[in-house]
Amino acid sequence: MYDLMQQAGFNNYDDYFKHSINDISTFWDQAVKALDIEWYQDYNEVLNLDQGIMYPEWFVNGKMNVAHNALDKWALDSSMKNENALIWESDDGKVIKYTFEELFEEVNRVANGLVDLGVRDQDIVTIYMPMIPETVIAMLAISKVGAIFSPAFSGYKSEAVAKRINAANARFLLTADGFYRRGKVVNLKEEADLAVASSPSIDHVIVVNRTNEDVNWNDKDVSWDEIKTDSTQFETKRTNGDYPFMIIYTSGTTGKPKGALHTHNGFPLKSAFDAGLAMDVCKKDNLFWYTDMGWMMGPFLVYGGLLNGSTITMFEGTPDYPTPSRIWEIVERHQVTHLGISPTLIRSIMNLDEKYVTSNDLSSLKMIGSTGEPWNEEPWMWLFNKVCKQEVPIFNYSGGTEISGGIFGNVLVKPIAPVDFNAALPGMDVDVYDDEGKPVRNEVGELVLKQPWVGMTNGFYKENDRYENTYWSRYKDTWVHGDWVILDDEGFYTITGRSDDTLNVAGKRLGPAELESIFVEHDDVIEAGVIGVPDEVKGEKPIAFVVVKDQSLSEDELKEVLIDHAIQRLGKAIAPRTVHIVDDLPKTRNAKVMRRAIKAAYLDKDAGDLSALENPHVVEKIRELGKGITN
Repeated sequence: MYDLMQQAGFNNYDDYFKHSINDISTFWDQAVKALDIEWYQDYNEVLNLDQGIMYPEWFVNGKMNVAHNALDKWALDSSMKNENALIWESDDGKVIKYTFEELFEEVNRVANGLVDLGVRDQDIVTIYMPMIPETVIAMLAISKVGAIFSPAFSGYKSEAVAKRINAANARFLLTADGFYRRGKVVNLKEEADLAVASSPSIDHVIVVNRTNEDVNWNDKDVSWDEIKTDSTQFETKRTNGDYPFMIIYTSGTTGKPKGALHTHNGFPLKSAFDAGLAMDVCKKDNLFWYTDMGWMMGPFLVYGGLLNGSTITMFEGTPDYPTPSRIWEIVERHQVTHLGISPTLIRSIMNLDEKYVTSNDLSSLKMIGSTGEPWNEEPWMWLFNKVCKQEVPIFNYSGGTEISGGIFGNVLVKPIAPVDFNAALPGMDVDVYDDEGKPVRNEVGELVLKQPWVGMTNGFYKENDRYENTYWSRYKDTWVHGDWVILDDEGFYTITGRSDDTLNVAGKRLGPAELESIFVEHDDVIEAGVIGVPDEVKGEKPIAFVVVKDQSLSEDELKEVLIDHAIQRLGKAIAPRTVHIVDDLPKTRNAKVMRRAIKAAYLDKDAGDLSALENPHVVEKIRELGKGITN
């Protein structure tokens, strides 16, 4: 980042940031050149807004293919071809490695096979796969042939997969017989078959044999090993830069997922910029982010790493199996330089024996990234002190699937504070608005973006009216992201929650994270979720759900202690007077607490699409707690 700033004539980040939003065309032109992106045909204009701010055209007439920039150019570089491109570790610790040259040859074998199978330009391939090497190989091969992949979370059930197949009208499904999780086999093929049965657009199902268990075999099925050819040569399609390469669906508050449409010169470039220029992921580094390919951070791992010439590391399983030291063992074993985790993961391990962390050599780490949800100060400080040894920076990172990366981050050329973000990332013209669309400081407001950026979703697939209504309908020519944010006088940003999660207690707007942090401060609390429910007097009142440690107090006594603690910290007017002690909070597999699921269950309402939940049984327990309340 500092080198890029100096090349542009700046030594101060704040001045450089102003440059990045005052002349966005010049900034993104410099950024792409710094990333050393190779174009088959150079662009003749960085940005065209003839179709308006909602539909920017980037790098006009430029031709490039993400597979070439992520893989081909490194495999054909004598100084890079023998470096590790991909390291994979199985649930039971088996390790497979691919150099750039080996990965290049394997991707080419699959690309040839896809063409032989009938995959054509801009066909859509749904990827319903675990985190195994074939998943990355397929993504790159699909881009090589000029087709589009659409990743689905490996934990989805058939109904959620079918929704995404049908929304994309996908012709092909890539899946596996199963995978391993905590030492047990998960049968993925069974769910895939059910999804295909209600997805008439599917012509072929490509099946990877991961577990070699007996599974059903249908007329449309073809083995991954069968489609691979012997030829290790394939001419990557010279796509236009604005060709779609990925449709990634996100869960909405209704039952219908939103299909973010991303292009070759969009998502990969934004991810590569954030990883390479902001997080300092360099050639021959090793990027490892705990995620699933169905979430945005999965493709971010692939393109943020490979476009920068870094190794990417991925694993099958969970971060606490067979022991809670699994993540740290992977860091030591594979010399990970950039590790991505979530606050929930840290909260879940910080109260365990410290030997699970301290027994591993973590000296390879240059940075720890965090995304998915807001931090509380106690787990942040534990991570900084125990793991980072007060030397490795924590890069708090927040953006979204439709962003292709981050809006906020902890840029490494500015001081970093616990919990918060020290900057809006370059090129992201952010502001914080009140209800009337006026900027506010030192109070909660709506996060907005006032200019387009590279990586901005190219609408929603076949649903641009919904896209426009979701992001552009509140303020003229302004993207409303859906987060409540506080910008303080020192330039630090704090995300207090999703704006649709926000509480309004007696006229005071509160982000749930503000209230949750108060509970997590207490020694007996592991994590907390706070929602607002209707109240005749205050309009809305906060209700807290807390997960606690084993302790000697009775449940009623502990509730009183926690309520009193909240009153002492927040005051009687806004402190929750109802605290429910629960075994767990509803979370996605990437450990994001789904507050709308808590609220809908507690109020006995439909929560919409909950297919991403890791622990759906928790929702029904919360529904039982809510029975009998007065709306």
